[in-house]
Amino acid sequence: MAVTVTPEQFTLVFFDAARIAAVAAEVLGLLGLPADLHVEVDERTPVGRVTVTDGSPVVVHAESGAFEDARRPRQMSEANIALSLGRVLVRLRDRRGGGFAEAPPDDELALAQVAAWDTYTLGRLARLGFDTNPQRWRYNFRNRHGFTDAADAAFDELWGSEGLTWGGVSAVSERALAVAPVPVPAAARAGR
Repeated sequence: MAVTVTPEQFTLVFFDAARIAAVAAEVLGLLGLPADLHVEVDERTPVGRVTVTDGSPVVVHAESGAFEDARRPRQMSEANIALSLGRVLVRLRDRRGGGFAEAPPDDELALAQVAAWDTYTLGRLARLGFDTNPQRWRYNFRNRHGFTDAADAAFDELWGSEGLTWGGVSAVSERALAVAPVPVPAAARAGR
């Protein structure tokens, strides 16, 4: 398993490519993903988007905000690196496992679908010892599924689950959406 990071030297943020590579290798080990990994960091933007492309090597593209310490601008946070990489790599592992074959591509997921899959992903990462801040993700889930007891129950179900398929994640999300106080437009549910 080899991990590479670009750029090798950062000029706009105070990041360390060697530390990013070390954290990435730890995450791969914890997740049991024996893959070569290349992490591309776009230091020009403070946004926190992270995407992954399967292949050899697996390529993660991260905007620098995903790896940044929220309390110290332009400074690296190893916890945020681990969590950001963990989220996309667990999703990759899910897709590789077969139970998520019918899941839409990441860029076609509706916001509610992303929130549901993130909840399922982050619960598993929490059980592996990642610092996940469940309340932050509960709020994100509520924003997409409604501020209801049903949404909280759906969040708890996804957070505590293991071995779900895409159909299972989607079913929990749809149950919560069905009782949302304000119906979510069909276009938003379909990712359009």
